[in-house]
Amino acid sequence: MKPADITHRRVLNVAIPIVISNATYPILGAVDTGVVGQLGDAIPIGAVGIGAIILSGIYWIFGFLRMGTSGLVAQARGAGDGPETSAIFIRGMIIGIVAGVVMFVLQIPMFWGAFQIAPASSEVETLAHSYMSIRIWGAPASIALYAITGWLIAMERTRAVLILQLWMNGLNVALDLWFVLGLDMGVEGVAVATLIAEWSGLALGLWLCRSIFFADHWRDWARVFDRIKIRRMASVSGDIMVRSVLLNGSFMTFLFIGAKLGNVTLAANQILLQFVEITAYALDGFAFAAEALVGVAFGAKNRVALRRAAILSSQWGLAGGALLMAVFLLLGPTIIDVMTTAPDVRLEAKSYLWWMVIFPLIGLPSWMFDGIFIGATRTRDMRVAMLQSTGIYIAVLFLLVPTFGNHGLWASLMIFDIIRALTLWRYYPALEAGAEA
Repeated sequence: MKPADITHRRVLNVAIPIVISNATYPILGAVDTGVVGQLGDAIPIGAVGIGAIILSGIYWIFGFLRMGTSGLVAQARGAGDGPETSAIFIRGMIIGIVAGVVMFVLQIPMFWGAFQIAPASSEVETLAHSYMSIRIWGAPASIALYAITGWLIAMERTRAVLILQLWMNGLNVALDLWFVLGLDMGVEGVAVATLIAEWSGLALGLWLCRSIFFADHWRDWARVFDRIKIRRMASVSGDIMVRSVLLNGSFMTFLFIGAKLGNVTLAANQILLQFVEITAYALDGFAFAAEALVGVAFGAKNRVALRRAAILSSQWGLAGGALLMAVFLLLGPTIIDVMTTAPDVRLEAKSYLWWMVIFPLIGLPSWMFDGIFIGATRTRDMRVAMLQSTGIYIAVLFLLVPTFGNHGLWASLMIFDIIRALTLWRYYPALEAGAEA
């Protein structure tokens, strides 16, 4: 692989479909929130928000399937090992389906534990439990889709990822509107819509990856269950799992602390988190480009190409962050008004909007480093850095929230992302050195 192979065009060819694809996630969240927001009550908004956060947090424990698959497949491509790319896919699908079944079986203690750790009001908990008990039926599909998405990204087939997400989220939005506003199914309607979208997405995802099944590599069970390969995948997966648990625990802590500030603040934060998700998912497109291109360069043992991939991806991420800041500054109040009709929730959300305006540039460095380290499968460094960042985040929460309330909560989240970037930056020179031939 030559450094000249990493171009602005190639970065954008990988990133832009992912940017568009990822943008549909928070749009879906905004529609979920906006649809129940039309009921004119803060409780359904909070229930859907906290229920979705709990399930997303539980599922994302297995986010190593998306990230680990992406890094390992990209490196296999860089090393010219085509059969291994198929074997990694099959390993990921097996893990995803089994994990989803386990989640379904353990749903009662999982939901109980979530609300024991951070209880909300009884009204919110009741509605949230109803929402989650429906959505958990989609756990196998939802988790297996991580492996599909990671494989497609590593193969630089991001247009297929876009098709997959447009189908799933478009169907989800249409069913949201029909079930909630048309059939008056309330919170349960939002859950059923998501469930249907997840299983249809799994079917479409397998079809998009059908080229794997044209050759016999995918059923070369000796390769699929190779102990050395499985051991490496387990090591990468374990590090990413610890990192994901800590990251999602940090975000869930944010929401749970906000819930203790009252139903109106909980609802306002849920609306503002849609801005956070829009930012994270959109800019993650450039981090995903870094995963694929850094992974290929690392597999080819080309340090110069690796650095070029990291720099070009980050430059485009910076441009995207500046654009989002301008959009939030100009359209933020209007977006809030569209998402809820409750006057008290609108007023509360707008008082914290300026945090959303600065968030894109604060969060970008940590996301870009995540992509770079995933591509190089330097997952041990990610795990250690996240342990350090989480410890500082908890300390900051104890210092700022009692004094500054919800502003202290948002400030803590911003500091968390800054520390995440700084801790990973310390390990970057060693990552580059690992790409030497």
